[in-house]
Amino acid sequence: MPRNSVSCCKPSPIALSNPPIPLLPMSRKSLFIGSLLLTLFVGLLIGRFIAPSSGESHEGHDHEKTEANERAASSIWTCSMHPQIQQSEPGQCPICGMDLIPLVNNSGSANNGPRTLVMSESARVLAEIQTTTVESRFPETSLRMVGKLDYDETRVRSISARFPARIDQLFVNYTGVTVNPGEHLARIYSPELLTAQKELLTSHAINPNGPIAKIAREKLRLWDLQSEQIDAILRQGKATDDFELRTPIGGVVIMKNVKEGDYVKTGEPLFRIADLGKLWLHLQAFESDLAKLRYGQSVEFTVDAWPGETFTGRIAFIAPDVDTRTRTVQVRVNVPNPDFRLKPGMFARGLVRVKLAKDNRIFAPELAGKWIGPMHPEIIKDAPGQCDVCGMDLVPASTLGYTTESPEEAPLIVPSSAVLRTGTRAVVYVKIDGTDQPTFEGREVVLGAAIDDGYIIASGLKAGEKVVTNGAFKIDSSLQILAKPSMMNPAGGGPVPGHQHGGAPTIEAASSEDHSGHQMTASLEIALTTAQEILPAYYDLQNALSKDDLAAAKTAVKLIMESTGHSGALPDLLHQMLMGDDLSALREPAFRQLSNALIAVIKSQPQAFPGNVVRLTCPMANHNQGADWLQTTAEVHNPYFGAMMFSCGEVVEKLK
Repeated sequence: MPRNSVSCCKPSPIALSNPPIPLLPMSRKSLFIGSLLLTLFVGLLIGRFIAPSSGESHEGHDHEKTEANERAASSIWTCSMHPQIQQSEPGQCPICGMDLIPLVNNSGSANNGPRTLVMSESARVLAEIQTTTVESRFPETSLRMVGKLDYDETRVRSISARFPARIDQLFVNYTGVTVNPGEHLARIYSPELLTAQKELLTSHAINPNGPIAKIAREKLRLWDLQSEQIDAILRQGKATDDFELRTPIGGVVIMKNVKEGDYVKTGEPLFRIADLGKLWLHLQAFESDLAKLRYGQSVEFTVDAWPGETFTGRIAFIAPDVDTRTRTVQVRVNVPNPDFRLKPGMFARGLVRVKLAKDNRIFAPELAGKWIGPMHPEIIKDAPGQCDVCGMDLVPASTLGYTTESPEEAPLIVPSSAVLRTGTRAVVYVKIDGTDQPTFEGREVVLGAAIDDGYIIASGLKAGEKVVTNGAFKIDSSLQILAKPSMMNPAGGGPVPGHQHGGAPTIEAASSEDHSGHQMTASLEIALTTAQEILPAYYDLQNALSKDDLAAAKTAVKLIMESTGHSGALPDLLHQMLMGDDLSALREPAFRQLSNALIAVIKSQPQAFPGNVVRLTCPMANHNQGADWLQTTAEVHNPYFGAMMFSCGEVVEKLK
């Protein structure tokens, strides 16, 4: 077909389906292109003025990076007791079961003191940090002791034979009978007494006021004959061979050494009589409580025989030595018993209320200017003088460890939760005032006596300072992570003492001998209620150790920790056990120290614990020095050696 044919210019049917784009004339096309270029130029020019500088761009990038880093830091969760545990989400510590806390961003604290931690306000809220002001006051605490009533030894007398005699008839023929002064004890026959009566009658007939008559009368008086008996002999005018023996004192007959028909020689004891108008109460005090006890203190006590009633007495004696088996000191209380309702042998529960002052002195304003009898504390007078009982000179109350001054003698007090204890050291965290961000400083303090709601601070703090009472462990763990000095690592700058390949931190502890002569932690004391709660789990721990079952032993330790919490000497010991990699870390010295503390509590109040409690000992444990433990049965299951020496040991005593 020719090229200029019309048919070649026809569009195909497909092309006809879309209308053709109209073509602009040449002049309009040029105008459109120019407008487009102008728009692009203006847009670039405006963007140049409104776009940020290169420095501002970097700053925005750094800000985004900082926010990302903060989000990353806040996503790390750690354990306040075991800072090596770090997880990306909240939960519980796999070692001790404590709730994990967010890792505190403390990058700015590097320029502060070695024991100082700076955190943001939001971090403080997340860590639940709470503080309490250190106050100066006279704290009142109470000591609870147990013991039993006994005879007053100064009111017990023996009636012995002053001359040879035969007992023809006994009027007091059993122990426990009450006698009054002058009442008859027995009817006797004595040739020596018959002769002495004749001497009295003869000398009196010669000269009633002569020296021989006086000597004869004095002889009978020294033989315990009463004045009316001697006068009766003179009135009758003849000696009698059937004589009535009477008691010179009154009380209860607590011992009878003769029977009817016995012939006694001079000096042989016949009866022992006790006056129950006053009794002694023997109480047992732990040696750690001695600083709170003083001669002359008032003691309240109760007995089961008279429920709901409270009796009182005063401390008259504190033993000069400590019982090495029970680690207790005997305290004797003088108790008035005018109505004879209290009986020797009764079990008693004593309570001493104490107000403490500085330097382990007792605050007693009621004794201001008072004088006390040195042997009889119930004798208290307003001026110097002599004791009404024994005649000894009274002594000033101030010389017995009391103080009556008010403001200057008040000690510093902090709550128990503020103190982190490792045995020989105590650390508190103090909030530093006047800083832009919450700042806390760790301080080592010297603890005084423990009170019901806290501790007395001997040195290291000032009144008015604020100490951390909640969250102290979290602050301490943050310092550990920063390699700064902390409770568990006082030197700082390295791994926590005692850590070896992730091992447990060792707990420092001052040691002393326990009731068996073994070494134990002096600072580890367990309250009665705590001991009652943890004793079943302790038995589980003892059983697991005897079977060499590490997993079961740690489970038992966690059960104990549910009752003790995570703060204090006992929880520190439990954390040490949980961090152990093998059974030896649980057995020595931790299990031994736990056992000794429980034994001390149970021995002090055995009636407070149900079921059987048996104390056993292994002489080869504790480097052949011996170690004790508790079981409910007498069959030996040795927790210190397990299967190696499963039956090694012996029963020492049954505590309950």
